[in-house]
Amino acid sequence: MGQTEKVEKAPKASWFTGLKAEFQKIIWPDRKSLVRQTIAVVAVSVVTGLIIALLDWIIQYGINFLIGLSF
Repeated sequence: MGQTEKVEKAPKASWFTGLKAEFQKIIWPDRKSLVRQTIAVVAVSVVTGLIIALLDWIIQYGINFLIGLSF
């Protein structure tokens, strides 16, 4: 079988230092942009929910109509 190599782990302090450095590189959105994007997400979610509810109602009505048919 293959041999495994011992890999040295980075010390915890080094990991947290690197994490802090990466967080400082993040470009956070400004408040106006964040509000606009949030409103867009909520609006799209509501519209999608309404479309799904309408399709559900139409399908349910069609199934009930087909079940109610008597031959």
